[in-house]
Amino acid sequence: MNINYQKELDKIIEQLKIAGKIPTLLLHSCCAPCSSYVLEYLSEYFSITIFYYNPNITDSEGDYNPKEFYTLTKGLEEEPEGGARCIKCYYKRLEETAKIAKKLNFDYFTTTLTLSPYKKSDKLNQIGSFLEEKYKVSYLHSDFKKKNGYKKSIELSKLYHLYRQDYCGCIYSKREKQKKEVEVARN
Repeated sequence: MNINYQKELDKIIEQLKIAGKIPTLLLHSCCAPCSSYVLEYLSEYFSITIFYYNPNITDSEGDYNPKEFYTLTKGLEEEPEGGARCIKCYYKRLEETAKIAKKLNFDYFTTTLTLSPYKKSDKLNQIGSFLEEKYKVSYLHSDFKKKNGYKKSIELSKLYHLYRQDYCGCIYSKREKQKKEVEVARN
């Protein structure tokens, strides 16, 4: 069964409007460009704290432990973008966000990852639902690419001169991108 996660989010926002409540939200951020639209969209309805945690790349607020990331993805190095390697990485990032949301008593947690057309929103939301049950903190279902979210994030990135890369940030997706560029150059 396909779930429209944007409609699920719309329902929650409507309930919050009726209740006149502004809940707290721990927002996992993959990058500034994706965060730009999500922040613009949700800031009217939530008190947001951003958690930049991406163990697949350096310069992260959370602990960067390359050995842990390589162990997590061992045997999946050749998986394509969006494959099993990415699902494990999604889980790692969302679980760390859920743990902190629980520890700091946030009302909700969610991720900007659903903005990307290259990320699997259904998988992200399934993981979020599982972690909601595990940590007893509400996961805010989303598909931020809907309602032209991805397009708006590109516009905001241009407006604010935000660096926007064309791969997820891990070494494997970077290699995949470089390999495709070489193939295109040869043709």
